[in-house]
Amino acid sequence: MSSQTLYRKLVGSHTVSTIDAEHVLLYADLHIMNEYTSPQAFAGLSDKGLRVRRPRQQMGVVDHVIPTRPVPVRARTIEIVDAAKQAANFRRNCSEHGIHLFDIDDPVQGIEHVVAPEIGLIRPGMVVLCGDSHTTTYGALGALGFGIGTSEVEHVLATQTLVYRVAKDMRIVVDGALPPGTTSKDLVLHIIARIGAQGARGYAVEYAGDAIAALSAEARMTLCNMTVEAGARAALIAPDRTTLDYVRGKVRDLDAKTLDAACRAWSQLRSDADANFDVEHRFDARHVAPYVTWGTSPEQAIPVDGRIPSTADGSRLDITTMHKALDYIGLPAGAPIEGTPIDRVFIGSCTNARIEDLRAAAQIVRGRKVASTVRAMVVPGSGMVRDQAEREGIAQVLIDAGFEWRQPGCSMCLAMNDDVLAPGERCASTTNRNFEGRQGRDSKTHLMSPAMAAAAAIAGRIVDVRKELMHG
Repeated sequence: MSSQTLYRKLVGSHTVSTIDAEHVLLYADLHIMNEYTSPQAFAGLSDKGLRVRRPRQQMGVVDHVIPTRPVPVRARTIEIVDAAKQAANFRRNCSEHGIHLFDIDDPVQGIEHVVAPEIGLIRPGMVVLCGDSHTTTYGALGALGFGIGTSEVEHVLATQTLVYRVAKDMRIVVDGALPPGTTSKDLVLHIIARIGAQGARGYAVEYAGDAIAALSAEARMTLCNMTVEAGARAALIAPDRTTLDYVRGKVRDLDAKTLDAACRAWSQLRSDADANFDVEHRFDARHVAPYVTWGTSPEQAIPVDGRIPSTADGSRLDITTMHKALDYIGLPAGAPIEGTPIDRVFIGSCTNARIEDLRAAAQIVRGRKVASTVRAMVVPGSGMVRDQAEREGIAQVLIDAGFEWRQPGCSMCLAMNDDVLAPGERCASTTNRNFEGRQGRDSKTHLMSPAMAAAAAIAGRIVDVRKELMHG
């Protein structure tokens, strides 16, 4: 048998049948749903008189439209009429088909891509599907995860399979060590800025190298989560000791002997030494600085101590696109990004709302106060993250500094709920997308790490977190 990449092995182990040279029928170990992308799929099943084939391999989470007001979990309600209808419809569909739902009043409720790994559902070697593009997050644990469309959601519900076009293979090797003050969020923004928003289009990306091996499991989730912003169809990191330790700590349905055997099998999941990748990129982590986006795409990012590019810089970005982005974001070409005043700070989303992210923010703001000109909020990624942050005292540090401490949900990541920027407001955000209007009509978003966002909240402007750490 010829040498294979990890991606090809995962696809091969889940191929029910080969359709043609490019397509296979792929089996899904787990299918995750939210209230936003599932209604039409359930309606399609009903119209065809079909049932969900394997309800126990489905999971539902209300996360996109749920408000994050700091009220007791059992008192959570959705006031927006259309959003409430979506949640009620989702509840009815899950109940009818026997699918477990983390509803709005469930203490474990949160963002689907935070909840699933935390409760031990994501394991190496799996194929995990969801009607959300950031399903690539699960590649951090050696699982093949990717987003699917509504018609595909219906197909998976009915058959537990997907007609799948196989991607090409890309490897991104990152060696060296990330400098103090930089994180996996900075690393992925650095990579996207270099290869572009379409740089990995059509590829499954496998990350490797010393810098990747040094990342925690949660930091790897941030990296894989945002790889889709480079156009990737999947992101993978081969399971190692970090992976297995994380999964061991989360899995609850396997006895010790079975889990030991599983870990031995999972540790063998890797690309063959002589496997062929269609494209390979190499980066040196030592050259990564804290990054900030300046425009309206994650690829429009620069080091915090850099200057917003101009067309005269010979940027690979399209001139018209650059002018449009600068006009929308309201910043001049050639200006430094550091020092840009902000109105809001949002720490949350499936990219950066895990316990490590909140610890990083708390480290920056401890004993300090949010600037009087800034409204800052923290939205934990799940009820479990929220509870842990409260037990560790992290929540109180953030509250004492002046942050709003809210209930879990997608929140201001995409503003499909009560958490919306006002027109013209500028936000330092730990989310994954800075598209026009993403956080509210005519709002302006600057993507950055949790530590950078926390530092911006204190200063009232975009600052270099390395200076804050030095003086702290």
